[in-house]
Amino acid sequence: MDTAESRATASRDAPSWLEVEEAAPFTVTKTTKAAATGAKQWSTVVNATLVAVIMFLPPLLILGGRLGAPVVWIRSTVAGIGTQAQRGKGVELESKKDVLLGGLLVPGFDEQSCASRYQSVYYYKNMTRAPSPYLIKRLREQEALQRRCGPGTEPYARASDRLRAGATEGDDVDNVDGCSYLVVISYRGLANRVLAATSAFLYALLTNRVLLVDPGQGNTLPRLFCEPFPGATWLLPQDFPLVNFRDLDESAPEAYGNVALNRSGNVSGLGFVYIHLDHAASPANLLVYCDDHRESFLHRARWAVLRADQYIAAGLFFNPAYREELDRLFPRKDSVFYVLSRYLLHPTNDIWGMVTRFYNAYLRNADERLGIQIRVFDSDKPLQRVLDQILGCTSQERLLPAVVNNTGAPPIPTAGGGRSKAVLVTGLSSWYHDSIREMYWRSAAENGEVVSLHQASHEGRQHWFDGDQDMKALAEMYLLSLTDRIVTSGWSTFGYVGSGLGGLTPYIMFRPMHGELPRPPCTRAMSMEPCSFAVPHFECTRKEIGRDVMQKDIPHVRACEDLLWGVKLTDDDTV
Repeated sequence: MDTAESRATASRDAPSWLEVEEAAPFTVTKTTKAAATGAKQWSTVVNATLVAVIMFLPPLLILGGRLGAPVVWIRSTVAGIGTQAQRGKGVELESKKDVLLGGLLVPGFDEQSCASRYQSVYYYKNMTRAPSPYLIKRLREQEALQRRCGPGTEPYARASDRLRAGATEGDDVDNVDGCSYLVVISYRGLANRVLAATSAFLYALLTNRVLLVDPGQGNTLPRLFCEPFPGATWLLPQDFPLVNFRDLDESAPEAYGNVALNRSGNVSGLGFVYIHLDHAASPANLLVYCDDHRESFLHRARWAVLRADQYIAAGLFFNPAYREELDRLFPRKDSVFYVLSRYLLHPTNDIWGMVTRFYNAYLRNADERLGIQIRVFDSDKPLQRVLDQILGCTSQERLLPAVVNNTGAPPIPTAGGGRSKAVLVTGLSSWYHDSIREMYWRSAAENGEVVSLHQASHEGRQHWFDGDQDMKALAEMYLLSLTDRIVTSGWSTFGYVGSGLGGLTPYIMFRPMHGELPRPPCTRAMSMEPCSFAVPHFECTRKEIGRDVMQKDIPHVRACEDLLWGVKLTDDDTV
């Protein structure tokens, strides 16, 4: 079997998550920095020799029975031996990485219990958008609020007891603790839950509420993400007093639309307010986007329960009451999800191990990495027109090279080998990966590039709250975020998360309609922000319904490329 076939076969046969050696854990210590500084003085030859020796030592001799700074030095040295462009400067580049991301993160977490928090910076390029000083200040204040008012504190116990006893806002003159809560219901697919929780965190920041996220059916959230707040939790306790809160819908008397329209904003007699921002929410419930929490009734409710299956951040920019604060938090409006996700979302060690093992085995040493995220809504069976659209998009945007007509002898390989391109394909089916792989196996790339195809899993069908499938899906979202360029499927929240986590502006493939291949097959997105599916099509101060009004009066908000009734944030402030 020739080399190309061997690589292709290994790529499909290997993705059992346990078959590839796990990356060494990383810790940030003074010893680490000293070792990295000293390592700069060593020559490339010495480094290569040491690595060769290390690779043949028994693991216990390397680790010394613990996970500490020497392991980091070894990993940093190995990292210096990558592509030709990286050789000779890998250690120096890694020693300059800012693991706290410009103050976005804080030190003090147990690094071994959540390696991704401080280690992920070594897998990403530099942050494409830096956090603003004001955002950093507000994050520290939110952390203090979570510690002062969150689960395990006396204010939380008192608020929970009152809710359990059926006490209402009318029974309480003042909230003496100054503690209010935003409970986020987890439902639908994993990517929907990620987008909802991240944008709900922004809403909590704007309204000074403690964020509490429902762990979901089967308590899946702790298997996916580490705790984001130092000395506090974001997990809604299992004994939360509202037993059937996951069953709330728009018909509930506590629903925001009903309170606003039927009760004239009077929350007396209500123990909480329910915010329904499902993608199919009614116009009445979408009025919450125009709520001024300083003057309207919602701020008087100690408990707010939110249901969302989408990214709600763009809708918050509709509200004049929030705009000044949002401007200070995000001078670059196309950075909201990217920056907040780098703060809030840190995959657990199990998932981070999946990410790093696959990345180091198949993607790391390529000169370029391309991600292709495939989501087919119309059929469970592979569709030729979808494959044609993928190839049409990658050809149109020059993301993949054309292949030569395979009629003559294969070209003589160059001394250093051709430029390598690793293509990561994600999707429920393996057929698209296999078809593209076979194309480059049977024919050489026209430009001499060596193209390899890789897919980590192909589950066939999506199952909500399936713990094992969710773990694989999250690992693949992070793998997509580690690519250099990315193609995503329109309407797909999975694609929104994969590109947003990496700060990548995707090429979005339009969803085929009526069985026809879209022309053009894709377009470059206007920003890396996810699309919000359901937002009010009115300007808050006038309540005039219509997209033209929204486009004219609200800066930084534009119609999505892939979803005409959705909106997204951009850095373009023209109106």
